[in-house]
Amino acid sequence: MKELIKKINELANKAKTVGLNDKEKEEQIRLRQEYIKVFRGNFKDTLMNVKVVDPLGNNVTPKKLLEEQNRKKN
Repeated sequence: MKELIKKINELANKAKTVGLNDKEKEEQIRLRQEYIKVFRGNFKDTLMNVKVVDPLGNNVTPKKLLEEQNRKKN
């Protein structure tokens, strides 16, 4: 992930300074899409371990999230 971000930033800096050729523009798009895919996967994994509790200690996790968590357990 760090290498992916590093390369995205390198291309962004180059785009701001000297510009990118067509091949580099395509690579930039591909890398950004890959980053978003990884980010969303990590975020979803995090949500699968979330429990929402109100100030009184009651579990108020949204029903849709509970269903998805239960589906993943099975």
